[in-house]
Amino acid sequence: MAVLTSGWLSTGPRVARFEREFAAYCHAPYAVAVNSCTAALHLSLLAAGVGPGDEVITSPLTFCATANVIVHVGATPIFADVEPGTMNLCPDTVRAAVTPLTRALLPVHFAGRPAKSAAFREITERNGLVLIEDAAHAVEAATSGARVGSVADFTCFSFCATKNMTTGGGGMVTTGPPEWAERIKVASFHGMSRDAWSRYAHGGPSTYDVVMPGFEYNMTDLQAALGLHQLAGLERRLARREAIWRMYDSGLASLPLTLPPQVPAGDRHARHLYTVLVDEEECGWSRDELQAALRARGIATSVHFRAVHLHSFYHDRYGLKEGMFPVAESISARTLSLPLSAALGDEDVERVIEALQECLR
Repeated sequence: MAVLTSGWLSTGPRVARFEREFAAYCHAPYAVAVNSCTAALHLSLLAAGVGPGDEVITSPLTFCATANVIVHVGATPIFADVEPGTMNLCPDTVRAAVTPLTRALLPVHFAGRPAKSAAFREITERNGLVLIEDAAHAVEAATSGARVGSVADFTCFSFCATKNMTTGGGGMVTTGPPEWAERIKVASFHGMSRDAWSRYAHGGPSTYDVVMPGFEYNMTDLQAALGLHQLAGLERRLARREAIWRMYDSGLASLPLTLPPQVPAGDRHARHLYTVLVDEEECGWSRDELQAALRARGIATSVHFRAVHLHSFYHDRYGLKEGMFPVAESISARTLSLPLSAALGDEDVERVIEALQECLR
């Protein structure tokens, strides 16, 4: 309401404050707010100088935006298989995929479980590559004691409606070098050397220069106002999701499902998705049949994700086919995400557990 009555709705003082507070939360030198995680990934690739002729290694087990942005900058997405337990990109398969054309690694912190950032950092330093992390699921996560957002060259976060914190649509990039942060900020607002707030807020000159053909990727003060309050309640909501996670672990332990494994000491799971694996031979249902049975009982579930290389654009354009990334494909065919939100009450969680027990017993 304060933003609405202030008369300043677009990129302004709330965005600047949100960037400072988010950077502090992640222990990052700089944060730049944008209008989506897709924009954050796109701008990070551009700021890193990735372009035509380059290759970027990423995970096939992710939302399509992770790979789409590589195509947007003219580079080629190179998929490497994931680890069966963590569902995150496997450092060994990444090492095998590096070529003289590789310019960057783009691992995903899948479901909120931190990827092996230290291993990926070692690969990038050994080969002179850039490390860009997709942390759309992982605002609260930490890896080896370090906050996600403080390790990679660029880390990209999502604040869309389904994420652990939301601005109703939005994103953030954290980075270290000030020139990279400035490059992203300029590119996110049409390539203009000065945004509207810096030109008009203090009665200064309204002139500006267009230094590149940029984008309209900026976050608004309305979104940032939501983000500031969401950030303040982030740890409280995480504690609630952790309690729900424990209820699922306990209530589903005796059922023929593969539950999410624990994270190692020093890592922190952001608890974004509670994903179970459904093996038809073990439980008598295919994943899709179980999903339909739960839907009939009023339980909504999701699939995260159909492996990217199985989608028509990628298998047609890049000659990708089933069998190339067997671990990702196996997870893709069996994964089911159960309801997980800090807004769920204990009775809601118990209803999900009871419905699964009815189906699987």
